[in-house]
Amino acid sequence: MDARTAHTPVVPTTPKGTHAMQAAPVRDTAALPIPAALPIPSVTGALRAVESLLMRGGQRTARRNAWTAVLEDRRRAEDRRAAQYVLEAAATRSTSAT
Repeated sequence: MDARTAHTPVVPTTPKGTHAMQAAPVRDTAALPIPAALPIPSVTGALRAVESLLMRGGQRTARRNAWTAVLEDRRRAEDRRAAQYVLEAAATRSTSAT
């Protein structure tokens, strides 16, 4: 390579001697970070947004209170099942009175 061809770009050719087309470089978009300014909406947030559009404040409060009551009932039912299990286990255990 001499001084005249040192800075000449090499262009690949096909077997027929014509210039080959080269594809543009591809960017890996999967590696790009997601912008922090755009939070991903949750299902709960979307439902609350629809709820606020469709219902007035009193209805919204009543629905939330009802759901809180349902969750509390479920917790108490679980506590009752645990207590029943403990009582049945204590009743079936034999005592060794000597």
